[in-house]
Amino acid sequence: MTKNTPNAPRSALVSCAIAAIFALAPLAPPAPPARAELEIDITQGNVDPLPIAVLSFQIASDLKRAPDAQLSLEEEELLEQEANMAQEIRDVIAGDLKRSGLFKLLNPEIFAEKPDQIGEIPRFADWRAIKADAIIVGNIAPRADGSWNVSFRLWDTYAEEQMIGFQYVATLLNKRRIGHIIADAIYQRLTGESGYFNTRIVFVEETGPKNNRVKRLSIMDQDGYEPQPLTDGEDLVITPRFSPTLQELTYVSWVDSVARVHLHNVTKNIHEIVGDFKGMTFAPRFTPDGNHLIMSLARGGNTDLYKMRLGTRELQPLTNTAAIDTAPSYSPDGKYIAFESDRGGSQQIYVMSADGTNVRRITFGEGAYGTPVWSPRGDLIAFTKTYQGRFLIGVIRPDGTGERILTSGYHNEGPTWSPNGRVILFFRDTPGEQGGPSIWSVDLTGYNEQKLSTPGFASDPAWSPLLEGSDAPS
Repeated sequence: MTKNTPNAPRSALVSCAIAAIFALAPLAPPAPPARAELEIDITQGNVDPLPIAVLSFQIASDLKRAPDAQLSLEEEELLEQEANMAQEIRDVIAGDLKRSGLFKLLNPEIFAEKPDQIGEIPRFADWRAIKADAIIVGNIAPRADGSWNVSFRLWDTYAEEQMIGFQYVATLLNKRRIGHIIADAIYQRLTGESGYFNTRIVFVEETGPKNNRVKRLSIMDQDGYEPQPLTDGEDLVITPRFSPTLQELTYVSWVDSVARVHLHNVTKNIHEIVGDFKGMTFAPRFTPDGNHLIMSLARGGNTDLYKMRLGTRELQPLTNTAAIDTAPSYSPDGKYIAFESDRGGSQQIYVMSADGTNVRRITFGEGAYGTPVWSPRGDLIAFTKTYQGRFLIGVIRPDGTGERILTSGYHNEGPTWSPNGRVILFFRDTPGEQGGPSIWSVDLTGYNEQKLSTPGFASDPAWSPLLEGSDAPS
């Protein structure tokens, strides 16, 4: 048996951590006829989704094993609690995989075996008959300390073998987190890419009439579950951005026409003001090591890029031109910075070395380009483009080649990457007195575009890194 014991997640939304993670020993299968495994090539357009069956998680409980026994009210409540937990974890896994656009979830009504009928080894031929390339089975079992063991197995129906199987310890507070972690493990095993489901999204929640919106920071899981406010809405807030290394974010607020750059540690719920700046301050963003901020400041009639060391609050200028330089974003290795500037006469995207030298323009298409954001993989830069009255979200290589438009619409803005660099969130405004912004996602194929559920209007999304303890087991 292989044992995996990653660090437990410490989350403001999850107070009980994962206690342990153990690999389930694979069972000996018969000789496989062929192997079915999803391979993703994001350069080839739409991906044919992999047919997959996610079965209901079974309850391995002494209460359930004794159907004729008279249960007390407390025992009945516990059994109902276990049933709800099993169903919610299954639904979280299924929802994550379906939204990715890479998997086709089969209807449970056609399943070849019911969850309680599957023995040590599934009847693979029956599953292949309904075109299920992979199946996911799982169960939960109560522990003496009041928590539950949650285990799952991913089976390849063509190779007739277990691809991965693990066990986790869940509580009522972290049950959805466990579902996201399992979905990440399955996603990584089937695609070869790291997952992105056990993450959070911070955004600007907007309420009230269109001409007098109240904007406050809120945070939620990546599937839109349980949004919670981080600010009270008294001050205007914009451009929240996560640190690549911590569950910490920076944003700008205005009080009495004074711009303030803030830091907020989501895990520890610690907040501080980095500084007050005369004039306009735009788009603070962390360096890849999390030790500095880069931002644009308007001083003396110029808007230039500055780097600030968080430990000392020391400012270092990186550009000094008569143009407007703003929206900086570092490459993942910290060697380069992408930014937007009108120094060439129109709004375009430039890339320079991290010390401000070797500036070069990378966009030359028709229209105006802005808000560049470097992919966590380092291979692409996302951008917003306006052309002939349309707002486009696209990607381009850092050398200026390979421009691709992923989506267009009315007032698309604010791209932000998933931690694995496959999906982009952005917000899309709608016209009219009753209109407002909403958050959308699109993957790199440009085919899988979806609206994210939020309580009301929402803008300026920013995607967190994976929560601690999220790494899929090897």
